[in-house]
Amino acid sequence: MNDPRMPAADSTHQRKERAARAALEHVREDMILGVGTGSTVNVLIDLLAPLAGRVRLRGAISSSEGSSARLRSHGIPVLDLNEIRELPLYIDGADEATRGRELIKGGGAALTREKIVAAAAGRFICIIDDSKLVRTLGHFPLPVEVIPMARNYVARCLTRLGGRPVWRQDVITDNGNHILDVHDLSISDPRALESSIDEIAGVVTVGLFALRPADLLIIGTPGGIEQI
Repeated sequence: MNDPRMPAADSTHQRKERAARAALEHVREDMILGVGTGSTVNVLIDLLAPLAGRVRLRGAISSSEGSSARLRSHGIPVLDLNEIRELPLYIDGADEATRGRELIKGGGAALTREKIVAAAAGRFICIIDDSKLVRTLGHFPLPVEVIPMARNYVARCLTRLGGRPVWRQDVITDNGNHILDVHDLSISDPRALESSIDEIAGVVTVGLFALRPADLLIIGTPGGIEQI
């Protein structure tokens, strides 16, 4: 039986909300905002809706169809990246992050569009709860988006790099491609591994964000937030 005198346990959702609220402090008047994908970003979008009217956001660049639909449901215009000249800020989550601000992303299969928006943005803020902070990337299986005809070839190449690729069956990305999730990796040099996987013919994107890491990592913790 719970003791009513004891404070309620701090939930993962509360920690995600703390990180999202801290990121929104960086949103400025008349800004076009890059918006990522995932559960923490869904919290961000829901918090962004009332803010959008007050600061008169011009619109958002979204990294997935799911986030686009959620933005539109809140009345936030979704723009085409090809139609804008400048994207000052991108906010997204991660499946794993290090204190070096290197990330694994792609659990929601949006890694290619996420990487494009991150590359186009002047500043990239990553928001996570503290369960996603790790010393070494790789406990979370590394997503790799591949051209369907190259799936088995790419899988053999990834095996030679020391991983155990598993096809994420019944998942087709927004770009019409397949996902291989690479297990059993301990990624001591994320930049080198990102470059090596990028060079495999048939790879569209690897979910390592090390060559272009986050500029700011905001971590929701039981006691508040930590910023790196």
